[in-house]
Parts: sequence; structure tokens; C-alpha cells
Amino acid sequence: MKLRALAAVAALSVSALVAVPALADGRLVVTLEKPVLAKTKIVAGGAVFVCEDAACVATSAPSRALSVASCKALAKEAGRVSAFGGDAKALAAEELERCNASAKAA
Repeated sequence: MKLRALAAVAALSVSALVAVPALADGRLVVTLEKPVLAKTKIVAGGAVFVCEDAACVATSAPSRALSVASCKALAKEAGRVSAFGGDAKALAAEELERCNASAKAA
């Protein structure tokens, strides 16, 4: 009986450890000031953004990807950013200004 209880606790512990990283990933959406010329993939902040027209989307981004540093890396490749965020949080106007200081020239 103790062995079964121990096995159940161990199984729950392992499943909790596996589930935690999945909860840390989220969707990020970026709006560009000007559309990209062709569909492009850009890696920034550990996330893979797929850019098409004036939108870049990372469907499974780690929490560290929602940062000015990630925004700067994306802006260097895709151009100026007008919005950068996820479901719960987005970069503020002053953060977008810092981001766009690194933007690719038009």
C-alpha cells in the first residue's frame, strides 16, 4: 500500500515538473509600422516569430521574450514596432521607443 502511494506521489511530482515549462510559454503578437516584404522567421528572446505583412507572431514564447531586448532584436530585422505584447502584458510606450532606437532603417 505504501509503495502505491509513493508511486502516485512520484508520478504527480514528475507531471508537475513537466507541466510548469509549458505554462511559462505564451503567444506574443507584434505589430510593425510597415509590412515586411516577404514572410520571414525571426528568432528574438528565445521565441520564433513568423512575420507576414505588418504582424509578427510567436505562438510559443518563453516569458523572457516579452522584453525590450527581444523587441530590439526583432526591430533590427523587421523594422519599427508599434505594439509588442502577449495576452496579459505588453510593452509600454517608453519601452517601444527604446526598442525602435535599434530598428532597421526604412
